[in-house]
Amino acid sequence: MRGQRRRSAGADLQSHVASARDPRLERLIDSLPQHFRSTIRILRQRSSPWLRMTAGVLLVCGGLLGFLPIMGFWMLPLGLVLLADDVSALRSARSRILDWIEHRRPHWLVRQPEAS
Repeated sequence: MRGQRRRSAGADLQSHVASARDPRLERLIDSLPQHFRSTIRILRQRSSPWLRMTAGVLLVCGGLLGFLPIMGFWMLPLGLVLLADDVSALRSARSRILDWIEHRRPHWLVRQPEAS
């Protein structure tokens, strides 16, 4: 029984690592402006789960208030992407959304050339 739990936890960890390094998501992050890109990369590091979850929840809440002048609807998907690194149900949804983007909007996944 204990061995099964260990294998299951190990499989979950491997699944988490594989999904966290999805090249499609990395290409989307690469297309962000530099200051957003570096912040997202810091938040997605394995060493900051509580910071990532807090930022994700705050971004989702801000996205729900996107109709206000200071907030924006762009915050909602960004918050969900951050939360998906730690919540398995959101990881599968993120994977399906990335599949949709890959088939319907492949130009979103094209690496942008670095500005000088």
